[in-house]
Amino acid sequence: ILDDPDLKDIDPTVLKHCHAAAATCILEAGKQKADISAISTCLEDCKLDKERIEQFCTEYQHRELVTVVSFSIGRSPLHITDVSWRLEYQIKNSQLHKTYQPSYLVTLNVENSDSGSHPDVSFSCTMEQLQDLVGKLKDAAKSLERATQM
Repeated sequence: ILDDPDLKDIDPTVLKHCHAAAATCILEAGKQKADISAISTCLEDCKLDKERIEQFCTEYQHRELVTVVSFSIGRSPLHITDVSWRLEYQIKNSQLHKTYQPSYLVTLNVENSDSGSHPDVSFSCTMEQLQDLVGKLKDAAKSLERATQM
């Protein structure tokens, strides 16, 4: 962020504070499972312009991953014990327009060693997002394997 030429005129300390505030907002919204309308209202109360609110809400649509990350913040991260998935096929959207979009509903069974509880983390993703996630998990597994061989 500090190397971005569009932000070179902004004090680095202010920029870091803004980044931390935005990250905190996203994580808290994910923890609270806030919907777009609640977030939009909150950002309007903070006097953000409509264009920025729309951009933020568009990015927040990917909050399923934010929820996974927010659950892992604490003294000890969550451990995935199992995963289940099912294919969902959306035929119409909320405006009753035909969409015919397949997506995957993924549920991660997790446990937290601090509390001993087993909350499930669920999210929806497209085939491309799921393939990207699987690729990143394979990369992580290879990195871990190389690290243990040293």
